[in-house]
Amino acid sequence: MIEALIFDKDGTLFDFRLSWGAWTRNLLAELGDADGRLAQVLGYDAARNDFAKGSPVIAMTTPEIADILLPHLPGLPLSELLERMIQLAADAPMVPAVDLPAVLGALRARGIKLGLATNDTEIPARRHLAGAGVLELFDFVAGCDSGFGGKPAPGQLLAFVAQCGLTHARVAMVGDSLHDLDAGRAAGMKAVAVLTGIATRADLEAHADVVLTNIGELGPWIDGLNAA
Repeated sequence: MIEALIFDKDGTLFDFRLSWGAWTRNLLAELGDADGRLAQVLGYDAARNDFAKGSPVIAMTTPEIADILLPHLPGLPLSELLERMIQLAADAPMVPAVDLPAVLGALRARGIKLGLATNDTEIPARRHLAGAGVLELFDFVAGCDSGFGGKPAPGQLLAFVAQCGLTHARVAMVGDSLHDLDAGRAAGMKAVAVLTGIATRADLEAHADVVLTNIGELGPWIDGLNAA
């Protein structure tokens, strides 16, 4: 039986390319990346609005991305860079991967608790959920700055279990990257991969209990587990 689901945000609830392509373009414009050097550092192809599989934007925390950019930005204080990145993230136009109110509302109607564990910071994460009309459906929201660390470490997931009184083996981590799946395994949870991020089925299937096209397929998957 599954009693709770904890979701990654970007590439899972929201389409990664459509949402974070805009954030990356805006950040590069603010930083004056006329020669494309910073785009290369971020593994971002502006012409295709796409990311390399190893792009730090995909799975790293906001402070980790800032640390990678900072050596290429002489004279810019880290605190100022982080402030710009967080504000741009909060304002980024998020494109849902599915009808989030319908899908998440149906999961809540089953009595399933919902959590969010993102390597984004918490304030933008809450703003994105609120903008999609689903913040109130979540029992737990954690960003990389919420005091539990970031993925692939399991701290956010373990905090969800502790705060909501859950059983590890009856919770599933749902995400689009190996960081998500590794965090789920480390927390003793089931690991569910979705294909709404950058990674392919071939990248994810060896690390997941199941690979779904998107989170809209979670209900039938849970029904299959309960019937087994």
